[in-house]
This record gives sequence, structure tokens and C-alpha cells, in this order.
Amino acid sequence: MRGVLLLLLLAAWAAPARSESLEVTGYAGVLGEWELTATIVTQRVSQRTREYAGPLTMKHVGWCTQDGPQEKSGQIWLRLSTPSSRSKATVSVDGIECTYRASLSDFQSGMMECPGRAAVPLKLWVK
Repeated sequence: MRGVLLLLLLAAWAAPARSESLEVTGYAGVLGEWELTATIVTQRVSQRTREYAGPLTMKHVGWCTQDGPQEKSGQIWLRLSTPSSRSKATVSVDGIECTYRASLSDFQSGMMECPGRAAVPLKLWVK
């Protein structure tokens, strides 16, 4: 009986962490003219961080849109750090990788930096 119990405990301990799905929404740009949406899933979990990734859609919702909203697809990788309450993200669209850092709160507000371009404000909500 103890052998069976030991095997069950070892199996539970060795089992991978359950995959968690989160919804990400946000706005990028000085006027919030780009709407971001993504569904991300757990990639890796440690005692201090959780890492997520998934497909991303960016839709231009600004007033200057002439032929309907422009949409772009890409990927997002999000890392949430528990002890420091910080988040870090990489957004990849059209082969360009941009980085983002923010503090965790009801929403995350920071600057998204892309190579060869000025940094733009980005606000994210993660649910």
C-alpha cells in the first residue's frame, strides 16, 4: 500500500503544470489607435515567473482609417514576475520584434520599443 501511495505522489509531483489560458487586450500608440487582442497559454512556470505565448491581432482603430480598419497578425510572448510585480513582453508583427516592460496592476502601462522607431505607449489588460 505504501508503495502505491509513493508512486501516486511521485506521479503527481512529476506531472507538468496545468496549461492556463489568458486573454490580453490593449491599446498602442499615442492616441491608442491600435487595438491589440490575444489569447495566450502557459509556456513555462517557475516559482518566480510565468511565461505565456500566443497569436496576436492588431487592428488600427484610429480616425484616419480610409478603407476600413487595417489588421496585422503576429505573436506575443509575456513574462509575469511574481516577486517584483513586473511584466515583460515581446510582440512580433511583420518580422519586427518590439519589447515592452511594465508594472503589474489593474492594467499595465509602459512603452513599446521597436528597432528604428520611436517608442509608443502601450496599455495592456490581462485576464
